[in-house]
Amino acid sequence: MRSFVRTSAAALTLALTLSACGGDDDSGTRSATEHNDADVSFAQGMIPHHAQALSMVDMLQSRPLDPELETLAEQIRDAQGPEIELMADWLEEWDEEVPETMRDHVNSGHDMGQGSDIMEEMGPGHDDMPGMMSADDFEELEEARDDAFQEMWLRMMIEHHEGAIEMAETEQEEGRFEPAIDLAGEIVESQTAEIETMQEMLAD
Repeated sequence: MRSFVRTSAAALTLALTLSACGGDDDSGTRSATEHNDADVSFAQGMIPHHAQALSMVDMLQSRPLDPELETLAEQIRDAQGPEIELMADWLEEWDEEVPETMRDHVNSGHDMGQGSDIMEEMGPGHDDMPGMMSADDFEELEEARDDAFQEMWLRMMIEHHEGAIEMAETEQEEGRFEPAIDLAGEIVESQTAEIETMQEMLAD
């Protein structure tokens, strides 16, 4: 009986050890070097999400804006551009696909006025992410009169930020790669503060 107990305990210990070490989907265990599927999904989703936010910022050009919104737009650009580059570097290091974004098309010579066509060219999937604008949303925003544009933009960007926060919170819960988890925390903090600023602007 004692021999059986010792054997069973050893088998259980081995099984738990293998379970803790195995698989790419380990969550709850932070690592400075290893990543899991949640980290890949976070980077591959957040890159086009950020890129769309930057395209929305581009749409502010030539529109009459409150100075506070101009400041916010620069803040979004300064934060999210480098974050895209950082996440793209991670994906390349992991031998994972770096997703195509609507800014890839714009930078290749497309006009922002063709935003709806660009989103259709990119195929399904991008507008299924939380807070992501659809082709119809872009068209509506592009065609908005100046007196309605700023409020419409703010409401769409608030929804867009809320989606990014949702994606970042998933990474915080399920990710493994420490730098990605830390970035997710920064996104939650910064975009929550930006939502509060935009809500105050709408209330004025």
